[in-house]
Amino acid sequence: MQEDFLHYLWKFKKFDHKDIKTTSNLSLSIITYGEHNLNSGPDFFNAKIKIGDQIWAGNVEIHLKASDWYVHRHEIDSAYDNVILHVVWEEDIEIFRKDNSNIPTLVLKQLVDQNAISSYKDLLQQGSSRWINCERDFGDFDGFIVENWLERVYFERLQSKSLKILELLKRSENNWEEVFYKVLLKSFGSKVNGDAFESIADNTQFNLIRKIGKSPLQLEAMLFGQARLLDDPIIEDIYYRSLQQEYTYLKQKYRLENSHIQPPKYFRLRPDNFPNIRLSQFATLYSSNSQLFSKIIQSNSKEEIYDLLNTETSEFWNTHYTFSKTHKRRSKKLSRNFLDLIIINTIVPLKFCYLQTIGDFDESNILGIIQDLLPETNSIIDRYEKLRPNTAKNAMLSQGLLQLKQEYCDKNACLKCALGSKLIQGLV
Repeated sequence: MQEDFLHYLWKFKKFDHKDIKTTSNLSLSIITYGEHNLNSGPDFFNAKIKIGDQIWAGNVEIHLKASDWYVHRHEIDSAYDNVILHVVWEEDIEIFRKDNSNIPTLVLKQLVDQNAISSYKDLLQQGSSRWINCERDFGDFDGFIVENWLERVYFERLQSKSLKILELLKRSENNWEEVFYKVLLKSFGSKVNGDAFESIADNTQFNLIRKIGKSPLQLEAMLFGQARLLDDPIIEDIYYRSLQQEYTYLKQKYRLENSHIQPPKYFRLRPDNFPNIRLSQFATLYSSNSQLFSKIIQSNSKEEIYDLLNTETSEFWNTHYTFSKTHKRRSKKLSRNFLDLIIINTIVPLKFCYLQTIGDFDESNILGIIQDLLPETNSIIDRYEKLRPNTAKNAMLSQGLLQLKQEYCDKNACLKCALGSKLIQGLV
């Protein structure tokens, strides 16, 4: 038994609440159950109950055992002075307030349907024997309920991502273009080099990007130099030497510092994902597209975003993957798969956060873009698809599944999940 289950029983009235009495044998009538508090303090605020002939308004605290009141030292915490009812699974001791008055107690153990308890235990007490607790039933949930829940947890995911964006906004003194530059550069590094590219952004001021942006060579030189990709004294390539010279000049002029920058990795990367290729594409994008942030915000479809982010490397990289080896000429544009990942993980969260901040949020704009993208493919999505084929029909649903796994399934938060609650209620 977990306290979360008792919260669930109280919040959704999943117990026999007719003709109930306190442990002091006084009649108890629940008028309002209160508001669930997920922060510190009593578990439910602003409840209203009638005990005997007296109506009480205040808070409700819930514990597995009555003695937990003292274990958690509530008797000395003024936040609990206004508790009007102590709801417990077992009463193993009588509880008193600081003024020695008795706190009315309700025991739930005999008031809960045994089928609900059995469903709850079956769902949560399987340990490591299941990938997710409800895997035996995941394919049986009503499709409408599944899609609606995944849409809701997708927006939870956007809210979570907004926290990092808002922190960057605060540090940049409300400069949205600078925020966009930082999150976009990180996304160009993908999973392997995201942290390295983020460290480049943190140590290379956006005003320098704007200042030298009209010169693709200088912008590429600055990004390469900051990433420590121009430190090899042996390479004799002319283009490499010109980048070195430009970076030396820029470093002295703008007092650039790269000692705190995390060197990017090449290990196990496909050539198209090499950090030098991605940085060159990023430099080309910023040198050829002014007012990129405002245009992204104004975009209303994936096609518009594709057009805005349609970029490629500088000329040198059409015949190179490294400075020392050539290959047959091939243009290196951002692929649609890579652009989709940028839209999913960077563009849409940024638009969501920006529009909410200025009070102009339109849910349909976000959904129109994310639902028009193909779902990601990874091991988590694959496992859900095996349990319930064709669940991840688009990127919104695949993102919702990732949020479901990370924030609900992995944390055994079935009681907070619409699907888990249906199972316990036997409503699958």
